[in-house]
Amino acid sequence: FVHIMSLAQKSEHQHGRISFANSNSNESNPPDYEAVDVLGPRGPQDGGLSVLSVDMCVADNRKDHYTDKYKNSSLIVRRNKEFTIIIKLNRAFSAEQDNVQLEFMIGNSPYVNKGTYITVSIGKEKRDGRWNGRVIGTQDTEVTVGITPDARCIIGRFRTFVAVVTDLGKQRTQRNPDTDLYVLFNPWDPADQVYMDKEEDIQEYVMNDVGNIYDGDFNNITSFSWNFGQFEEGVLDACLMIMDAGKVPLMYRGNATQVVRQASALLNSQDDKGVMVGNWSGDYSGGTAPTAWTGSPEILLKYVNKGYEPVRFAQCWVFAGVMNTFMRGLGIPTRAITTFRSAVDNTGNLKTDIVLDEDGKLDRSRTKDSVWNFHCWNEVYMKRPDLPDNFSGWQVIDCTPQETSDGLYRCGPTSVNAIKEGELSYPFDAKFVFAEVKSMPCSCFYPADKYGKLKIISVNTVYVGKLILTKKKDSSEYEDITSNYKYPEGSLKERETMQMAVRRGVTSMDNLTLPEAGVDIELQADTIKIGDNFKLTLNIKNQTSQTCTISVVITGCAAFYTGITSTTFMFENQSATVEASKTESLTIDVTALEYMPYLVEQSNLLFMVYGRVEESDTSLCTMKVVNLQPPELTMKMTGSPRVGKELMVSVEFLNPYNFTLKKVQLRIDGPGLTQTKLKQYSQILPGASVIYKVLLIPQSLGKKVLMACLDCPLLRQVTNQLEFEVVQDENINEQSVILGTR
Repeated sequence: FVHIMSLAQKSEHQHGRISFANSNSNESNPPDYEAVDVLGPRGPQDGGLSVLSVDMCVADNRKDHYTDKYKNSSLIVRRNKEFTIIIKLNRAFSAEQDNVQLEFMIGNSPYVNKGTYITVSIGKEKRDGRWNGRVIGTQDTEVTVGITPDARCIIGRFRTFVAVVTDLGKQRTQRNPDTDLYVLFNPWDPADQVYMDKEEDIQEYVMNDVGNIYDGDFNNITSFSWNFGQFEEGVLDACLMIMDAGKVPLMYRGNATQVVRQASALLNSQDDKGVMVGNWSGDYSGGTAPTAWTGSPEILLKYVNKGYEPVRFAQCWVFAGVMNTFMRGLGIPTRAITTFRSAVDNTGNLKTDIVLDEDGKLDRSRTKDSVWNFHCWNEVYMKRPDLPDNFSGWQVIDCTPQETSDGLYRCGPTSVNAIKEGELSYPFDAKFVFAEVKSMPCSCFYPADKYGKLKIISVNTVYVGKLILTKKKDSSEYEDITSNYKYPEGSLKERETMQMAVRRGVTSMDNLTLPEAGVDIELQADTIKIGDNFKLTLNIKNQTSQTCTISVVITGCAAFYTGITSTTFMFENQSATVEASKTESLTIDVTALEYMPYLVEQSNLLFMVYGRVEESDTSLCTMKVVNLQPPELTMKMTGSPRVGKELMVSVEFLNPYNFTLKKVQLRIDGPGLTQTKLKQYSQILPGASVIYKVLLIPQSLGKKVLMACLDCPLLRQVTNQLEFEVVQDENINEQSVILGTR
């Protein structure tokens, strides 16, 4: 026993707290502990009650609390659900005579009134507290106690003590890390803020430790697997330590709204020493390219193990993948979202303005806004006590650093339903999210005179916010959730939503209508692999009643997925005469020789067309992103996936190009199968192959995903994955299924 107070400590006790040394917690710098109202004698009286041992019943409790997947030896429980502890005493327990308290403490300075010092009394002086307790039963000298954390309690790692209280004072068990317990959010319980009523939703959005993230372009959707790995060893502790390092007040940690808002700032390092450094420059020297990561555990563990030094580097899907892990690990339902053609409205006018120069080429110096091919963020599911009831449910959070909110780079949580209804006055950051998904006008401007004055030449009201996707439940396919964010384009409800948004402070866009040119231009291209020649087709549709002559300027640029252009590799003038109500097609040959020297990561080509109709002296503008596909990464399995049995997987890559690939990284990853494995190749010569073999020993039953990613400066994010079912040793008939190559 630790005898709590000596005479020398009494003066400190008068101020309401007392320190206990030689302890540790989940704080980044383990402090001494402080508690209140703790008096104790120098030793137990003869014949007095004493505690011999405390059994946290880890295995049974974790199974009941759906936490048995965590690779952590401690007890992990969920809010508002009872767990049991067995206390072994030196004699039989008497509820009429004995007074025993269980104490749970968290943080540097536990206080009763802050919910960081919890006492649960059993016996003759049972008192109501924040947590409920009851004696389930006694047998000989053992007492089985049921403890229920309240539905709003702080989440984190608590230290557990058992104290015997007598008229002479209190005797507490010694500090023992083996009796620590973690308390998490509880999506199974209706009283919890993150409650979900469907089991299949919880299994997908809390318990699934691997998923798909979608990228590419609206017309060419691709995907890759991501290891969320929330149950992997050290990940839960890392999430709690990140909140400690970010000095998130303990009083916030019982409120899911505050936890996710704090996390959206903590996971980027834009204005502090957060987890990840965002980098869109194309230069990743001194770190890992965003395209090379395969999952979150490697990033989170690297951050905490390297003294909270921000991990280099990340882009939006990496931020979203790590946020998914962080939230699911704490018990908050979360999913990764991809919005195609997501606007970044840097001018703040709720429009996307594209400026051309006098030759009809994109003017990079005057174009401040951009349209990302795709942008990834997250949704979390929770009740919002601070909002009207209809704005609970899915909430947008985004930790990709784009603009500040209350002084920090963060975004959300903001209600998805509020975005749909145009109710943009509620917290947090609704106007910014609205601009990202709303089909705002994408306007092209052209110099009107030699002084640089601009005139608007075209408006596309449906270019932005084309499609919003997430992974479908219990499937590797995607689910279209665009209708969650907005009503159908052109519908009465969509116009009413925009009117509501204007009343809430966004800029009206009624003055952006232009005279119809009567001619449309559509750009088409087939699915193309990197290094292929291809044809770009311009379909010119004349919707007028007279013949039209159209002159066009076609510009081709290498482009980042953020819409920022790099080098211009093509500039061509063409013209066509199109009869009334007819369509003519122009075909332009695009060769690999032209574009290959200028490709940037993710291999996007942006084609911009500026056209002028001679008869009406009207102008028009359109653009298209061509997303080039990488070569194949082959994965093959040898053997049948059985628990405890060796399984060989080989990963093979052939360099199909006439240039050498240098500084190549190959990552292999799979939750429940292997920790992240990294293989590096100094170079892969033209036409050469590499084969990397991995020996796996599955430790648990069920669906598993093994993913691989090959990455180098000249060829980014070549991915594939194996999906298979691990079965018992006696069942060897299950087959693995190779999924598509990204």
